[in-house]
Amino acid sequence: MLERLFQLRAHGTNVRTEILAGLTTFLAMAYILAVNPSILGATGMDKGAVFVATCLAAAIGSAVMGLIANYPIALAPGMGLNAFFTYTVVLHLGHTWQVALGAVFISAVLFFLLSIFRIREWVINSIPLPLRSAIAAGIGLFLALIALKSAGIVIANPATLVGLGDLKAPSAVLAILGFLLIVALDALRVRGAVLIGILAVTVAAIGLGVQAFGGIVSAPPSLMPTLLQLDIKGALDVSMVSIIFAFLFVDLFDNSGTLIGVAKRAGLMSADGHMPKMGRALVADSTAALAGSLLGTSTTTSYIESAAGVSAGGRTGLTAIVVAVLFLLALFFAPLASSVPDFATAPALLFVAVLMASGLAEIDWRDVTVAAPVTVTALAMPLTFSIANGIAFGIITWTALKLLTGRWRELNLALVVLSILFVIKLGWYAG
Repeated sequence: MLERLFQLRAHGTNVRTEILAGLTTFLAMAYILAVNPSILGATGMDKGAVFVATCLAAAIGSAVMGLIANYPIALAPGMGLNAFFTYTVVLHLGHTWQVALGAVFISAVLFFLLSIFRIREWVINSIPLPLRSAIAAGIGLFLALIALKSAGIVIANPATLVGLGDLKAPSAVLAILGFLLIVALDALRVRGAVLIGILAVTVAAIGLGVQAFGGIVSAPPSLMPTLLQLDIKGALDVSMVSIIFAFLFVDLFDNSGTLIGVAKRAGLMSADGHMPKMGRALVADSTAALAGSLLGTSTTTSYIESAAGVSAGGRTGLTAIVVAVLFLLALFFAPLASSVPDFATAPALLFVAVLMASGLAEIDWRDVTVAAPVTVTALAMPLTFSIANGIAFGIITWTALKLLTGRWRELNLALVVLSILFVIKLGWYAG
């Protein structure tokens, strides 16, 4: 049955590898189970209900992606989008969290319509191959920054923006050793190197007393405080238009960037850069966003941490199904899931960053009209802490340089339209 559903042999994988990959992806993104309730809880939402909503939204999204698109891509409430939900929409602009959930729902409906009418697929397929490689590499650099920050190796510095953290701290030492272990095991072709690294750091942290062992089982909290509590009528107010647009815009390009980056790493793209079943993948993640808003969480989106599972051998939707099952189990094993510290997953993310950055080797660096947009794209993602911003700067730079050098025939309508929209969007953001 699994072979018929997921075509494992055709993708050069097997059930054991897919289960291992799913577990790896889950461990790499399980931090959202603690982070999302903490962020959304600042709005006054019940943290227990948000925890349950997070588990269910991730499970539904990952399962739909696995069954419909057969891609090894997991979904969960998105980082960045949850911060925008809390700190901008609710705390800064003064809207209630119910209205903010209504805005998420409306943006998800628009997202779904764009997917059904294949507008999103048209947009993604219009992105030139070098920019796709740059997006994958940029996501890798973005992951590297997240990993180094989680491990305490890179910290904020008011004079230089970033600086070197305390390398004597247990979290930094364990993260560095974990990264070296993962790379060494991978070089020796040990299957499951990433998962072994995460578990090794976790066990060491618990043994040294750096990380508390949270226990094993607990009953899941009630979902009722957030279930169907969204205020759609309130979200239809004129003042919410820009907020809905922001949710839609960021989700569209964060999602697209993640799909491109992970699919490229998994070898799911054809030689011409086309992604088979792209339409199905886009419908899956827009469906997940809809479900998440109804359950009571901010926008659910594809996760760049899926690349960790891909590096462990995941190639089909069975990987995503495994992630979905683990998120459901997490409802009852919340204390155990919380025992994996951020600095234990940091080495895995840094290793994935190394793999994803290799896409830059495919760039024709002799053509400066290609090299410049690629560099801008890859650097803008970590430096602005946004996949969407990196894509925006890259597409604008690509279009501008092709026009200025008289090579406008290398452009297509979608690139021109996107460039204009990005200029307007970034100008509005700056204002």
